[in-house]
Amino acid sequence: QDYYGKELQKLEDLKTNACITSARPLPKMVRDALEHIHEEVVARYYGCGLVIPECLSSCRILDLGSGSGRDCYVLSQLVGEQGHVTGIDMTKGQVRHRSGAPPILPAVPPTTFPSSCQVEVAKKHIAYHMDKFGYRKPNVEFFHGYMEKLDDAGLADESYDIIVSNCVINLAPDKRAVLQEAFRVLKPGGEMYFSDIYASQRLSEPIRKHRVLWGECLAGALYWRDLYSIAEEVGFSPPRLVTASPITIGNKELEAIVGDCRFVSATFRLFKVPAGSRAGPGRVIYNGGIVGHERELVFDANFSFKEGEVVDVDAEMAAILQSSRFAEEFLIRAGGANAAALQGCC
Repeated sequence: QDYYGKELQKLEDLKTNACITSARPLPKMVRDALEHIHEEVVARYYGCGLVIPECLSSCRILDLGSGSGRDCYVLSQLVGEQGHVTGIDMTKGQVRHRSGAPPILPAVPPTTFPSSCQVEVAKKHIAYHMDKFGYRKPNVEFFHGYMEKLDDAGLADESYDIIVSNCVINLAPDKRAVLQEAFRVLKPGGEMYFSDIYASQRLSEPIRKHRVLWGECLAGALYWRDLYSIAEEVGFSPPRLVTASPITIGNKELEAIVGDCRFVSATFRLFKVPAGSRAGPGRVIYNGGIVGHERELVFDANFSFKEGEVVDVDAEMAAILQSSRFAEEFLIRAGGANAAALQGCC
């Protein structure tokens, strides 16, 4: 709270390059949505990309580490008036910095606006954005709280279709608690779509207790193999890697402290696949119905679906497509090439 709320006032205050890694190009509809966000909300973000999955219409979404609400207000437009977005954040200081690409829109100097709790900044502009979007009633809400304790904010079991998070889970001391809570509040078939920083090995105690390295999202980085084991323990399907890029620290003093450990910024998808959904491999056809991805849906690093093409998938992917919000966007043939006629996944 102190590092993000007081020390980081502008991008130049960062001590490493960890928080200005590049992200994938944004779809036009996301770029358009960004232009409708209030300037104060945008000003509270520094070096921040966007972590936004596909197929969001009418979904209920939870943003872990929502800061002053920029991502939530983008998502508000993408889910539509019938959808809903909840943001939760722990920071009470003047600015909110998160990892990702350089700002999409020019940042307004933080001195333009009075210091206030980030959640209060987000709440203050609800009416402005609902009017801007043409909504009759708000489809966003914000809470001050901790992602390890979503129940304290009153978030009910199986109440969200999607959880997004942009490089903040590394700031939580108990990663298992974060994933456990995420699993609890997701509906069956729901997805956790998130970016974070991962380490090539488990970090030593001196690194994990280094204040600057923690604030720069490195000291709290999870050993990448531990993500897989924790996800399995909690109940998620195996993590599916979307994108990854190496991180260069760019600070000799801090590089000497971390030694031969290497870091990577990565985006993963985790799904809450209902028990009994994993029947076997299949062949699937993408219908091309997702807005912004009509011709091709790049699902992760291993699977890309082009409209009308038959793709062989493993049992895990078949179960994900069949049980999630993507079901209506695909036709699936169970059992592979020798199965019977195509059937809908609805």
